Amino acid sequence: MDENGKVVPEEIRGWNWGAFIYNIFWGIGNKTYLPLLCLIPVFNLFWIFVCGFKGNEWAWQKGDYQDIKTFKAVQATWNRAGLVQFIIAVIFGVLYFFFIATMISALINNNY
Repeated sequence: MDENGKVVPEEIRGWNWGAFIYNIFWGIGNKTYLPLLCLIPVFNLFWIFVCGFKGNEWAWQKGDYQDIKTFKAVQATWNRAGLVQFIIAVIFGVLYFFFIATMISALINNNY
Protein backbone atom coordinates (compact mmCIF):
# COMPACT_ATOMS: atom_id res chain seq x y z
CA MET A 1 0.00 0.00 0.00
CA ASP A 2 1.30 3.49 -0.82
CA GLU A 3 0.77 6.84 0.90
CA ASN A 4 -2.53 7.32 -0.97
CA GLY A 5 -3.87 4.00 0.30
CA LYS A 6 -3.75 2.37 -3.14
CA VAL A 7 -2.96 -1.33 -2.84
CA VAL A 8 -0.48 -2.71 -5.40
CA PRO A 9 -1.77 -6.08 -6.69
CA GLU A 10 0.73 -8.92 -6.60
CA GLU A 11 0.10 -9.70 -10.30
CA ILE A 12 1.65 -6.44 -11.49
CA ARG A 13 4.83 -6.61 -9.44
CA GLY A 14 7.94 -7.50 -11.38
CA TRP A 15 10.53 -6.23 -13.81
CA ASN A 16 9.61 -3.46 -16.24
CA TRP A 17 11.95 -3.12 -19.25
CA GLY A 18 10.39 0.19 -20.22
CA ALA A 19 11.13 1.72 -16.84
CA PHE A 20 14.66 0.31 -16.97
CA ILE A 21 15.64 1.48 -20.46
CA TYR A 22 13.43 4.54 -21.00
CA ASN A 23 13.40 5.54 -17.34
CA ILE A 24 12.97 9.32 -17.69
CA PHE A 25 10.46 9.18 -20.56
CA TRP A 26 8.65 6.26 -18.95
CA GLY A 27 8.41 8.16 -15.66
CA ILE A 28 6.94 11.27 -17.29
CA GLY A 29 4.54 9.15 -19.35
CA ASN A 30 3.35 7.32 -16.24
CA LYS A 31 3.13 10.41 -14.00
CA THR A 32 5.80 9.10 -11.65
CA TYR A 33 8.80 11.32 -11.28
CA LEU A 34 11.27 9.26 -9.25
CA PRO A 35 12.90 8.08 -12.52
CA LEU A 36 14.06 11.69 -13.01
CA LEU A 37 16.74 10.85 -10.47
CA CYS A 38 18.41 9.04 -13.38
CA LEU A 39 19.62 12.49 -14.46
CA ILE A 40 22.15 12.39 -11.61
CA PRO A 41 25.49 11.12 -12.98
CA VAL A 42 26.90 7.95 -11.40
CA PHE A 43 23.83 7.57 -9.14
CA ASN A 44 21.87 6.67 -12.29
CA LEU A 45 23.90 3.46 -12.68
CA PHE A 46 22.17 2.21 -9.55
CA TRP A 47 18.83 3.96 -9.98
CA ILE A 48 18.01 2.46 -13.41
CA PHE A 49 17.79 -0.94 -11.72
CA VAL A 50 15.49 0.46 -9.02
CA CYS A 51 13.29 1.86 -11.81
CA GLY A 52 13.19 -1.55 -13.48
CA PHE A 53 12.22 -3.32 -10.25
CA LYS A 54 9.79 -0.74 -8.85
CA GLY A 55 8.40 0.69 -12.10
CA ASN A 56 5.19 -1.31 -12.22
CA GLU A 57 4.36 -0.43 -8.63
CA TRP A 58 4.99 3.28 -9.19
CA ALA A 59 2.91 3.29 -12.38
CA TRP A 60 0.01 1.51 -10.67
CA GLN A 61 0.07 3.89 -7.70
CA LYS A 62 0.18 7.04 -9.83
CA GLY A 63 -2.07 5.87 -12.66
CA ASP A 64 -5.82 5.87 -12.97
CA TYR A 65 -6.12 2.26 -14.04
CA GLN A 66 -9.51 0.62 -13.59
CA ASP A 67 -8.24 -2.95 -13.77
CA ILE A 68 -5.09 -5.04 -13.99
CA LYS A 69 -5.76 -6.07 -17.59
CA THR A 70 -5.68 -2.44 -18.79
CA PHE A 71 -2.55 -1.74 -16.78
CA LYS A 72 -0.78 -4.78 -18.21
CA ALA A 73 -1.78 -3.80 -21.76
CA VAL A 74 -0.29 -0.32 -21.35
CA GLN A 75 2.89 -1.58 -19.72
CA ALA A 76 3.28 -4.37 -22.29
CA THR A 77 4.03 -1.72 -24.91
CA TRP A 78 6.69 -0.14 -22.69
CA ASN A 79 8.10 -3.59 -21.85
CA ARG A 80 8.32 -4.64 -25.47
CA ALA A 81 10.01 -1.40 -26.54
CA GLY A 82 12.44 -1.52 -23.63
CA LEU A 83 13.38 -5.15 -24.22
CA VAL A 84 13.95 -4.57 -27.95
CA GLN A 85 16.11 -1.52 -27.17
CA PHE A 86 18.09 -3.54 -24.62
CA ILE A 87 18.72 -6.36 -27.11
CA ILE A 88 19.80 -3.86 -29.78
CA ALA A 89 22.16 -2.18 -27.31
CA VAL A 90 23.73 -5.52 -26.34
CA ILE A 91 24.19 -6.48 -30.01
CA PHE A 92 25.82 -3.14 -30.82
CA GLY A 93 28.01 -3.43 -27.71
CA VAL A 94 29.25 -6.86 -28.77
CA LEU A 95 29.84 -5.69 -32.35
CA TYR A 96 31.72 -2.65 -31.06
CA PHE A 97 33.91 -4.86 -28.86
CA PHE A 98 34.75 -7.14 -31.79
CA PHE A 99 35.46 -4.15 -34.04
CA ILE A 100 37.87 -2.63 -31.50
CA ALA A 101 39.50 -6.02 -30.86
CA THR A 102 39.97 -6.50 -34.62
CA MET A 103 41.47 -3.03 -35.01
CA ILE A 104 43.89 -3.59 -32.12
CA SER A 105 44.85 -6.98 -33.52
CA ALA A 106 45.48 -5.45 -36.96
CA LEU A 107 47.61 -2.70 -35.48
CA ILE A 108 49.68 -5.16 -33.44
CA ASN A 109 50.18 -7.51 -36.40
CA ASN A 110 51.24 -4.65 -38.69
CA ASN A 111 53.90 -3.43 -36.27
CA TYR A 112 55.78 -6.74 -36.15
